[in-house]
Amino acid sequence: MTNNNVILAIDEGTSGTRAATVSQDGHVSCLQYVALHVDSPRPGVVEQDANDILDSTIRVCRDAIAQAQREGQTIVALALATQRATAVLWDTRTGRALVPAMVWQDTRFVDELDTLAPEWDARLRERVGRPVGVRSLYLWAARHLRDTPVVAEAWREKHLAFGTVDTWLLWHFSQRRDCVTTPTNATSAGAYLLADHRYYLEWVQQLGFPYELLPTLRQDADDFGRTRSDVLGIDVPILASAGDQHAGAIGLGCLDRGQAMCVHGTGSFVDLVIGTEPPAHASMSDGSLTMTARRHAGVSHFAVETFVATTGSALNWVCEKLKWFKDAHEISALAQSVSASNGVTFVPALTGLRVPRMEASARASLTGVSMATTQAEVAYAILEGIAHSVASCIEADEQASGVRVSELVVGGGLSRSDPLLQMHADLIGIPIRRMQEADRASLRGIAYLAGSSGLLWPSLHEACKTIVTDAVFEPVIDANERQRRRALWHARVGSELGHVKQFKQDNQEALHK
Repeated sequence: MTNNNVILAIDEGTSGTRAATVSQDGHVSCLQYVALHVDSPRPGVVEQDANDILDSTIRVCRDAIAQAQREGQTIVALALATQRATAVLWDTRTGRALVPAMVWQDTRFVDELDTLAPEWDARLRERVGRPVGVRSLYLWAARHLRDTPVVAEAWREKHLAFGTVDTWLLWHFSQRRDCVTTPTNATSAGAYLLADHRYYLEWVQQLGFPYELLPTLRQDADDFGRTRSDVLGIDVPILASAGDQHAGAIGLGCLDRGQAMCVHGTGSFVDLVIGTEPPAHASMSDGSLTMTARRHAGVSHFAVETFVATTGSALNWVCEKLKWFKDAHEISALAQSVSASNGVTFVPALTGLRVPRMEASARASLTGVSMATTQAEVAYAILEGIAHSVASCIEADEQASGVRVSELVVGGGLSRSDPLLQMHADLIGIPIRRMQEADRASLRGIAYLAGSSGLLWPSLHEACKTIVTDAVFEPVIDANERQRRRALWHARVGSELGHVKQFKQDNQEALHK
């Protein structure tokens, strides 16, 4: 084996698709990127053009392959990370999607799913790791089978396929042309039995979805066949396919029980690795979801996940819409110039709260402002609000899993903010580790998963030794000060939840008058 052997890694996300090569030393090179369009034609509906996802992913792959060849690299395998719970229906004769893909942010069926929640939530939480929720891929597909003639016809004539984005891309990229999915993707789709590695068929039946259309379940590290040279221009094995968040956890070195990861993007996702047993208290928190972190060699590893929906997008909002700051860099620089917010609190609930409980009607707030408040203190409060939200996610994950967090590894765009990461350390009370090239973690992680059975690395743990730490942030405030700041935060969040409760009561009374 020569050192110029590399794995072609794909990271197909919601806002864009990337391809790059990952070498034995963990270096990511030949990176190519294309932005993707997300459409919301009416409230609650979020869609993408699956054909555009495919075409754009092929383009970045071919560009990365061409650059790799120019640089003398030898591609020995392909690895695929994708956005989770975005659903596609396509015609197997033409290979083209028949309707717009339903994106994971879609909530068009929330009212219908609400009616199923009383009967199904407890069962689903215990076995699938999540409640009925606000979206359903299977309900979406069932409606198209019933109401969309071109889909119904393809189903009748047996040339219809269904799957998430991993299924869609693997069907096109692999010579096998199988419809397959993996646990890290199937978990987010909402009908995967965590402990059994199979579908919850009773739930699928309740949603009116035909079993025959379910993609075959594989492992996240598996043999998915060889690539089609007429599509990608190379003939190599496809050895891994996983959800992008979980690939990112591997790429940040989060493999073992007690390790936690926070990726800051549009929102901030917090995953706590809990080991090979599902959590004992999975039903304790509305906002905590149990995930398959990865499955390989016949063993599933689990994580508990919470998220704050609007963090990076909250910074964009205060900069672009309110014009309070030039950009996120200015917020960070101003926050670093002061030592505290002096009582100012920002709750980044622009689309509702998930912790301490699910409350879609909650709203963002900036409180504690006086005539003496400075712009720097507001900047500090905005970042501290994100840090408090992440601390609440950690608390919810610990409560749901019974596992204590030993260290938090951070990635994503906001992880470049030193004051934010220091706030994380202070408010959670644990070390915060930022890795080099954290924004490429999903590419690196999916390559590790593909190449860690001897191809480039002897194991995942050996692969992760190539990850380089950029900085570690230790707590600098004492427990009393931490408790004081957290108590103020909880009081402000509690006040917002109280407003929501009163608003709902007032509406109910008005309806009955």
